[in-house]
Amino acid sequence: MRPAGRAETDSLYFDYPYFPFVRPPELEGQALRHRVAIVGAGPVGVTAALELARHGIASVVLDDKATVNDGSRAICISRHSLEILQQLGVDVPFAEKGLGWTQGRTYFRDREIYRFRMPHSDQERFYPMVNLQQQYIEQFLIDKAEESELIELRWQQSITGVTQGDAGVTLTVSTPEGDYRLAADYLLAADGARSAVRKAFSLPLRGEAYEGRYVIADVRLASVFPTERRAFFHSHALPDTTILVHKQPDDIWRIDYQLGPDEDPEQAVEEANIRAKVELIVREVMHESDAWELEWWSLYKAYTLALDDYRHGRVLFIGDSAHLVPIFGVRGLNNGLADAANAGWKLACVLNGQASDRLLDSYSPERRGATLDVFANAGKSTRFMTPPTRGYALMRDAALALAYHNDYASGFANPRQVTPYTYAESPLTLADDIGFEAGPVPGAPLINRRLGENDFLLDHLASGFTLLHFSGTGEVEPALLQRIEALRAKGFDLTLLRIAREPGDEDALLDPDGRLFAGYGAASGTAYLARPDRHVAARWKTLDPAALDHALNLAQGWALGGE
Repeated sequence: MRPAGRAETDSLYFDYPYFPFVRPPELEGQALRHRVAIVGAGPVGVTAALELARHGIASVVLDDKATVNDGSRAICISRHSLEILQQLGVDVPFAEKGLGWTQGRTYFRDREIYRFRMPHSDQERFYPMVNLQQQYIEQFLIDKAEESELIELRWQQSITGVTQGDAGVTLTVSTPEGDYRLAADYLLAADGARSAVRKAFSLPLRGEAYEGRYVIADVRLASVFPTERRAFFHSHALPDTTILVHKQPDDIWRIDYQLGPDEDPEQAVEEANIRAKVELIVREVMHESDAWELEWWSLYKAYTLALDDYRHGRVLFIGDSAHLVPIFGVRGLNNGLADAANAGWKLACVLNGQASDRLLDSYSPERRGATLDVFANAGKSTRFMTPPTRGYALMRDAALALAYHNDYASGFANPRQVTPYTYAESPLTLADDIGFEAGPVPGAPLINRRLGENDFLLDHLASGFTLLHFSGTGEVEPALLQRIEALRAKGFDLTLLRIAREPGDEDALLDPDGRLFAGYGAASGTAYLARPDRHVAARWKTLDPAALDHALNLAQGWALGGE
């Protein structure tokens, strides 16, 4: 919603693009078959298209809108998500425009009682969290997609029906100039909480709806307060309200505040009431004295809902079409981007003939497992932010009061920020080598390390599988080189990345201070096999070349059976 007299795209800071309708070939009578159709051109859908294009797979993306989504919506991008964006070659505008942050504060009755700090060092390319309005997130991704010959974006085209058979999926598409049918081998449903694809197959989301509603308001306010998360409980100005405050680019502040149990949601979102509440928060909670302008607002309710299975034949559900998670801990967008990366590389392997269709069976256990982990953490955060009962409220307030003078109690206010999920139980993950005392375990994402000025380990990953091999000067035994060449000849997309402790092989990455070896618990002969999404498929303290075949077969789903 926007203030009276302003159109939906009349923003104080963002120029909304217009995406015209372009007649598709199907309306001209052409019978086409697409490799992948993606429904939804939001951040998750376009990320999936870019991931497919990274592996040489063409896709067509359909959306019923003529511009990007309005309002800030999802604003916090995690380091893990930025590393996904780096693989897609689109991280630079995010890093340049976004506001990085490392800490947050919690206040109880206008006193600071807790300050959390997320791990960060010069070994990382990206901040642990970056604030950026969703309009920019979508714009940057769409700009990148428009550069690709493998991605076709179709705007102002809505899905009115979906059917599938053994050979593919058929969409019924409605446009301003008539309806047509679109045929594809596979479909990625990224069409959000009200997914038309999900409804077409009568697939229900199951889970829990939480008590309480929040108003989300964007205001323009010049302030020198640093970029960090602030949470306020029982402030003097609004004693029965929980408040969250985030700084965004362009002097835009995101203010989330809870509605009281007796407040009428329809009245609460009337402009006069929004302005009155925001004025109190800006003046008496944030202690800002400068003038502010109202940009946009919306209403939010927390859910933990998910599909029972994220794969339905030749349809994979990604992002909010598969699950709805609370905003607390900034998990929604970040979880969706991980869905897109996971589904994208697996679908590309299948379509490139490197894996059977059964590889896609691993998508749901991996990503639904991640969702259930999110539910466990976000549920705790949600019950703390929005107590569902009087008993919960009493316990929450008691913990906050104790935190005035007792550090042990302040941890209850920890927002449990999103962290990347470890696919330890995945059918694609090899059991760990017991020889390790450090480093990412199988299923976890690779960790980054600085190699030099503007040079980091993750900058050197290949688009397919990467074997990180550690040695003294970059030497690799001939038997391993022969095994790698044999696997490539069989069609495996495998790249060797040599990591040396001392200068020697000019093709090796030099670990100048030993931090890379230490971070990975590595010695000469240690190896890590990384999947295309940077998660560790297997690791060996000392790699036997013969073990590589089994790990790659497992990681590409051949052990799941099928064709």
